[in-house]
Amino acid sequence: MRILFSLLLLIVATLPAAAQSAAQAKVEKQFQTWLATTVRADAAARGVSARTLDAAFSGLTLDWSLPDLAPPGFPKKRDEPQRQTEFSGPARYFREPNLATLTNGGRARMGQWSKTLAQIEKTYGVPGSILVAIWGRESGYGAAKLPYPAIRALATEAFMGARKANFYPEFIAALQILEGDHIPLSEMKSSWAGALGQPQFLPSKYLALAVDFDRDGKRDIWESVPDTLASIANYLRQNGWQPGVGWGVEVIVPDSVSCILEGPEQGKTLATWQKMGIKPIGGGKLAGRTPERIGHLLMPAGRHGPAFIVSSNFYVLKSYNESDLYALFIGHLADRMRGAGTLSAAWGDVGGFKRSDVRAMQERLVRQGADVGKVDGLVGFKTRISIGAWEEANGRQATCFPDAGLLKAIR
Repeated sequence: MRILFSLLLLIVATLPAAAQSAAQAKVEKQFQTWLATTVRADAAARGVSARTLDAAFSGLTLDWSLPDLAPPGFPKKRDEPQRQTEFSGPARYFREPNLATLTNGGRARMGQWSKTLAQIEKTYGVPGSILVAIWGRESGYGAAKLPYPAIRALATEAFMGARKANFYPEFIAALQILEGDHIPLSEMKSSWAGALGQPQFLPSKYLALAVDFDRDGKRDIWESVPDTLASIANYLRQNGWQPGVGWGVEVIVPDSVSCILEGPEQGKTLATWQKMGIKPIGGGKLAGRTPERIGHLLMPAGRHGPAFIVSSNFYVLKSYNESDLYALFIGHLADRMRGAGTLSAAWGDVGGFKRSDVRAMQERLVRQGADVGKVDGLVGFKTRISIGAWEEANGRQATCFPDAGLLKAIR
């Protein structure tokens, strides 16, 4: 009886794993059908040959280890925590050891590739320090490992990712790259989200903006430093980079200037900001020789951190990664490569909230008529402005950034 009872326990214990295995096998079969019908037809319509598709799909299976998956027929997962640090507390994002390492590495690369960077700047008008800063931030100057075969990662996310509608066009674009750019399938490596090569381009951006700057016949953003840097420059220039214009400057914002004046939609001339009492940290005049140039107030931690007046080029940097902190990191790192020091003002101990708590606060603000941008649990500039406006309307000094108490107070 004991032996029989033990066997029964073993059978019961293995049922969930067996059921899951059977469910995965069913999804894999659906995946193969999808590749053979939907994907093959759409890719062929965009000029991808049967030969390229056969090679890409040979032995292709789903990668069940990827995050953000929603397989058909499986229970829906709870919201996962935000992974990208640019949406967390700014202090963690601007850790000095990381900045110092990237600064030293960037200066070395600027020396090593000085002639190439000069040629690229002459062609596209983007300073070499900006290009090297993005290169360093995205892939550690090419040292970061890209462990995922891009086709498999993109196919998985396009078929059963939580955001599969966003990934499907990128999967088709990756197949077009295989067809037209002579990048071997084995060399097309990416992040888990399908971002390619050293500049971490999505496939659609690669097709539109990657450059063969070393003129070897292929746009190789995996191995070629000239192609990598020129592709970043082309990306920025095509997104509106203005040659000869800096990204921004750290400033002192007096208490008389509300933090709710922040953002790309509330630009003022440099002369106007100067009249309001805003001064550069290093002294001198904000307006200088360009008093009519438009600047924008940036306070990514509200009153709990440094403030800046930024140009339209800042928002071009932000187009590379939709985050104020990312764009600020790139601009600051580029400045440090050219000899600038650390930021003057310290970051306050803010952030580290649960995304669900911030989302709940945003929902309450929206019910009151506020425009918080996306209700996504991220503290973007519209959310910061809405917080500051609520604080002022409720007799508080505007800080424009939530803390634990404020998350509960906003009702």
